[in-house]
Amino acid sequence: MRYQTILVGTDGSASSLRAVTAAAELAAATRARLVVACAYLPMRESERAPAADRLGELAYKVSGSTPAEDTLRAARESAVAAGAGEVVLAAEAGEAVDVLVRLAGEHRAELLVVGNRGLNSLAGRLLGSVPSGVSHRAGCDVLIVRTTSGR
Repeated sequence: MRYQTILVGTDGSASSLRAVTAAAELAAATRARLVVACAYLPMRESERAPAADRLGELAYKVSGSTPAEDTLRAARESAVAAGAGEVVLAAEAGEAVDVLVRLAGEHRAELLVVGNRGLNSLAGRLLGSVPSGVSHRAGCDVLIVRTTSGR
């Protein structure tokens, strides 16, 4: 199978950027379009106002999708450095699993890539993790990249 569109999720962590690099290398090898996605939950006004006061002129960094967009810019740099050609960025409000599954469908991705972080944690086993959630709900192939030691 040749993938034409690959979607990878990132939250800006070092672990998720390893998944971005793996997805970008695969996209480069198959000449696929790479969609780099970041889900975010908007900060409540009661949290944003005090943070904005402390940040002053940098208050825009905690407003709306700005943190997710910053994450995506860094991920684009990693993807391009790993050889990806066409890179599309997508920041969406919502829970990570919901956003990744929805975006995979909207972009007609044949492959959804995530890191393995969360699979081996107690919280991941009890509450569910992003890798587990997308593997059960995605309508396409899912690649879970080993981005952590799993210990």
